[in-house]
Amino acid sequence: MPGTHDTKPGAHEVPITLIGSTHTGTVRRYPAVMSVPVLDLALLDTDPARFDGAVRAAAHDVGFFYLTGHGLPQDRIDEVLSVARAFFALPQADKDAVAMTNSPHFRGYTRLGGELTRGEVDWREQIDLGREDPAPSGPGPDYRNLLGPNQWPAALPELRTVMERWDADLSRISLALLRAWARSLGADPHVFDEAFAERPATLIKVVRYPAGTATAQGVGAHKDSGVLTLLLVDPASEGLQVLPPGATVWVDVPPLPGAFIVNIGEMLEVGTDGYLHATEHRVVNRRTGADRISVPYFFNPSVTARMPHLPLPAELRTGVTVDPDNPIFDTYGENAWKSRLRAHPDVAARHYPQTAS
Repeated sequence: MPGTHDTKPGAHEVPITLIGSTHTGTVRRYPAVMSVPVLDLALLDTDPARFDGAVRAAAHDVGFFYLTGHGLPQDRIDEVLSVARAFFALPQADKDAVAMTNSPHFRGYTRLGGELTRGEVDWREQIDLGREDPAPSGPGPDYRNLLGPNQWPAALPELRTVMERWDADLSRISLALLRAWARSLGADPHVFDEAFAERPATLIKVVRYPAGTATAQGVGAHKDSGVLTLLLVDPASEGLQVLPPGATVWVDVPPLPGAFIVNIGEMLEVGTDGYLHATEHRVVNRRTGADRISVPYFFNPSVTARMPHLPLPAELRTGVTVDPDNPIFDTYGENAWKSRLRAHPDVAARHYPQTAS
């Protein structure tokens, strides 16, 4: 069941009821280690106050939760996973034709081992897809180059159709979650709209983690640099682990059929002055079983927008986690640019040699 933990002395079984769900059970719990709750988005229509309280607690206590009741039919979810598998089944030459190294906008395909987390190789292949925009022109900050056109594989035209529809679906769900967080913290529910509602800087990654590899790191431990992530995972896939605030034990987060796995990023932690937590997470490659297919969706403000700060009372403002090796910037584009340069040094070296170290 969701929210299992590694064995540790002093652990005990406690009953849980998953918020907004009929699921019940027990979870092994330790001090400062939380289970990953399940939230039902349909409560926004029937009991919004209950949902607001649940989503606030989930993001404050754990930083991760499962989301059901989102209204997307199973055939839409199956379509996304099917086209993801079809992309990875293409001949290598067709995937290489849309290599990210061709794109100054960090869009396109990355081969196995072509991305880094904290300087270590991530053993996965993927294609990165964002909102379609013209390439920026004229003077301006480098991070404007996160805007631009995608590279779509000619051999799989349906990828564009499916993913552009997916972007529209998940943008709607993401904005509903942001409004619930704002409302639950006593702010105007539309406080984020100016930064997000018109041209959010969304990003879809279509990812394959190969099974049977001796390399344990699918993606290394990290926090997401943006605001909000909705993760769709193949139901047969495992490997995601989280380290909740104050915990010393990694928590497995297995797939829950029909549910998204949701987590918040560094910029929402900034916007709430630390009350909501960006939680460290990683993917470990399993040496048996099938490949792991996942489709994370990153919902962020426009690249030039500054993250709105909610006016929380002093007792709730716990402060943002400070990491001197990972400064967090208020402007989304600046924060994302930092992360992209680190993750894809080959793209940086080719298109932005002045920034490559």
